[in-house]
Amino acid sequence: MTRSAAREIAIQLGFSVAGTGLDPETAVEAFFEPEHYASLAAEGELYAERPSKRDMDFIRRSVCGVAAHKDELDGFIGKYARGWRPERISRSAAAILRQAIYEMLYMPEVPPAAAMDEAVELAKGYEDADVVAFINGVLGGFYRGEKQQDKPGDETDG
Repeated sequence: MTRSAAREIAIQLGFSVAGTGLDPETAVEAFFEPEHYASLAAEGELYAERPSKRDMDFIRRSVCGVAAHKDELDGFIGKYARGWRPERISRSAAAILRQAIYEMLYMPEVPPAAAMDEAVELAKGYEDADVVAFINGVLGGFYRGEKQQDKPGDETDG
């Protein structure tokens, strides 16, 4: 399974957890119960193979982490969602944004550019062009406003 596929599954689970209020750990366990997961294979290629241990760790860490930091992540979305009222942001766009911002904040092994690029690419499969552009703008604003200041030594000697 690719990291992109693991990320998409994490976003789908995060969407479900946010919408239902399920315990994230319970949601992950139920989703990957062998019979349930096998039944998903008919829905599409995304579920064709079971995640490796590494991918499961990424998915579990993402789903649980996004749920634990939801208010913080939503605060960043609100801060950088210029011109968009919170009720205008779809649940799927919010799930994608939460995942990408979580990765940039709490997963140092994931390069910020990868988190942003993957979020935009995944959004293209769920949202129309204006929402994809919105997601790109929010993530770019977040990176410039919050993450770039964390990078020491970015200045070049002239």
